[in-house]
Amino acid sequence: MKGTLAQVRTYERSVQLLMVNQFTINLGFYMLMPYLATHLAGPLGLAGWTVGLILGVRNFSQQGMFLIGGTLADRLGYKPMIVAGLVLRVAGFATLGLVDSVPALIAASAATGLAGALFNPASRAYLAADAGERRVEAFALFNVFYQAGILLGPLVGMVLTGVDFRVTCLVAAGIFAVLSLVQIRALPQRRGEDPAQRADGPREGVLTQWRGILRNRPFLLFSVAMIGSYVMNFQVYMALPLEVRRTGGEGRFGTAAVAVLFAVSGLSTILFQTRVTAWCKARMEPGRALAWGLFAMGAAFLPLLAATALPAPESVTGTRLLAAVPPALSALLLALGTMIAYPFEMDTIVRLSGDRLVATHYGLYNTVCGVGIALGNLLTGAALDAARAAGMSALPWLALFVLGLGCTAALYGLQRTGRLAPPPREASAREAVAA
Repeated sequence: MKGTLAQVRTYERSVQLLMVNQFTINLGFYMLMPYLATHLAGPLGLAGWTVGLILGVRNFSQQGMFLIGGTLADRLGYKPMIVAGLVLRVAGFATLGLVDSVPALIAASAATGLAGALFNPASRAYLAADAGERRVEAFALFNVFYQAGILLGPLVGMVLTGVDFRVTCLVAAGIFAVLSLVQIRALPQRRGEDPAQRADGPREGVLTQWRGILRNRPFLLFSVAMIGSYVMNFQVYMALPLEVRRTGGEGRFGTAAVAVLFAVSGLSTILFQTRVTAWCKARMEPGRALAWGLFAMGAAFLPLLAATALPAPESVTGTRLLAAVPPALSALLLALGTMIAYPFEMDTIVRLSGDRLVATHYGLYNTVCGVGIALGNLLTGAALDAARAAGMSALPWLALFVLGLGCTAALYGLQRTGRLAPPPREASAREAVAA
């Protein structure tokens, strides 16, 4: 960990701040969100469909507005969108803890989602711009801070929620308020286009810019090819916990085994992300690294597939081992695949954008992947139900493994045909700098 922190100090102050920013964002978010559904259904006594509506509004407002958030970041600057998103999340989290009417809860949930749509594309585009040629390594470090926040947030939230969920909401809002002030005072202004680009002529309209991005066929193909990686990675939060509880039961053991899944995923990333990235960058082209990352994600479901061929254990110890070990191995392999792919994925988006309208490209990319996650989880849930009804427990894991193979083949094809190479605009700019 000391080596990771030493590497962080080699970057500009703005990059360091963005990494701490992302850790704090995830800390505040994950100390509250895992316990929101229980608060809504328990103390507030809301019906299940209402709870689902409130949570769904948050997800929809974030995924549906990523493109808008990215576009605003490119037009108005990265810092204003980061600050606006943080301030909006302060209001949303405070409201979630202070109100009990359904309309107010829906509005607060929508605000927290919109906040993410504002600061996520902006922060990633800002990081890519200020990290320069070291952006692959920067995104590797960014993922370490990202996962650290996810790992620590629920633990802090569990302690605070044990006192009162409203305390959790207000503390989370306070964290975002402090973070907002830090960004206002310490984060330099940054725009997506340099002065030379802005001097070329009048800025294009928003619709013209969007049409230009939609005509960027390599970027769109890459976005679609990467959907499967998000579907597979999300199973750490969906299919794997369901499998643990199905096999090991709903008691304390099941709860502890699910906690192990999250710990394995987060700790492995914190400990090994930078080493994995350095090893891959020294030996692979970005497209090849992406393909190997997706292959590792698909292979993550082989331990679960193999477990379905084993006879049912007769002892309690055997049952618990079967419930805990294959999902933990799957979580580890999913984390490894993400460690391999994520930094090169973020870098590829910048390269395919031609280093132009980067935040807008990130916004559209997140929207495409978000829609894919929703559809993928719907199909995965249907496969889990069908498998249980038909007694074919191997079906979901086989389907996810095949999905991984398909995504790997797609990325390999994009690499072989040169579609992951920078467009002419960026390539010519790099040659000019080299000359």
